[in-house]
Amino acid sequence: MSKLGLIAGGGALPLSVAARCEAEGRPVFVVRLAGFADPHLARYPGVDAGMAEIGRVLSALKKAGCDAVCFAGTVNRPDFRSLKPDFKGATLLPGIVAAAARGDDALLRKILSVFEGEGYAIEGADDILGGETLPRGALGALMPTPDQLSDLRKALHVAEKAGELDIGQGAVVCDGLVLAVEAQEGTDAMLARVASLPADLRGSPADRKGALGKAPKPIQDLRVDMPVMGAQTIELAAAAGLAGVGGVAGKLILIDHPAIVEVADRLGLFVWGESR
Repeated sequence: MSKLGLIAGGGALPLSVAARCEAEGRPVFVVRLAGFADPHLARYPGVDAGMAEIGRVLSALKKAGCDAVCFAGTVNRPDFRSLKPDFKGATLLPGIVAAAARGDDALLRKILSVFEGEGYAIEGADDILGGETLPRGALGALMPTPDQLSDLRKALHVAEKAGELDIGQGAVVCDGLVLAVEAQEGTDAMLARVASLPADLRGSPADRKGALGKAPKPIQDLRVDMPVMGAQTIELAAAAGLAGVGGVAGKLILIDHPAIVEVADRLGLFVWGESR
């Protein structure tokens, strides 16, 4: 079984990937990105590294005997002027900055090319987690009404169009009105923004309306940046008065499937996987 180098950003996804490797007996070495990685990842063999310490990361992966790498977790775009690269990072930084100017997708592809150039296979988090992605149709006990499903489908359409421009992966629609489009702030902050909108524009816990749709950018490499949803997403959608959440079936990673269903059913939200 090949040894996995896990490049860990923030959020629950890197923890899930590491835990799955542990459960399956697969050796894993975690590169904990400073300022992003969850402290609980310290229980796994690994190293702490800054975003621009590329030489340190590559050297550590080689020394650990890794054959493949997986990029998982959230990482905010840095102020490149504030980075402290090592020698390898300094040689690569101009190309990375140039790629970043073309958008997040170009940036990700540039970073992937560095690791592929060193001989590492790139594995997607969804493959490691055994295909724990959103299935087709209703995930929990609730079915969306025709109006709610219409809102979700429009939200997915908006998210896909925004993705074509390399903007974000999510959108919120209520009664046919686009309330928010995700950009660099991420899904959680977008939902908090929706919750702050005037009550007449959105739903409420007593009268839920609208939906969050998450869709992968059509231009992106799904091995690195497939959308993710966990129980916290459901909780924030509920706080915003939404009736439900959804995504493209097979292209939205679920973090703790049972917890998502439990929270959605308890709070009265539908979770829907749309065929594409």
